[in-house]
Amino acid sequence: QVQLVESGGGLVQAGGSLRLSCAASGSIFSINNMGWYRQAPGKQRDLVAVITSGNSTNYADSVKGRFTISRDNAKNTVYLQMNSLKPEDTAVYYCNAEIRRTFYYRAHIYWGQGTQVTVSS
Repeated sequence: QVQLVESGGGLVQAGGSLRLSCAASGSIFSINNMGWYRQAPGKQRDLVAVITSGNSTNYADSVKGRFTISRDNAKNTVYLQMNSLKPEDTAVYYCNAEIRRTFYYRAHIYWGQGTQVTVSS
């Protein structure tokens, strides 16, 4: 089994910062892309940022210059540093990872349980 566990969400005032973490555990042979998504009430789940195994990154336009995604391959962990937070960043944030469990298996997408981020004005 593979699990993704997120942490670091919470309540912060506009202009503040938070750092989210997502650790993958279980039977893991390799991890390709890792990413963060968010879903606000009544809206679809949208991509926030993604990082490849080679550390290439891509961001949603709404977070460019404010958020930074990074990963620690030794810890199977992806991070999202969020600065200059705005009320419109309020959402449940989910991490995902494309994980290959053994050499013989193809990669599958796994999701974390989500962590709430609330930005007050």
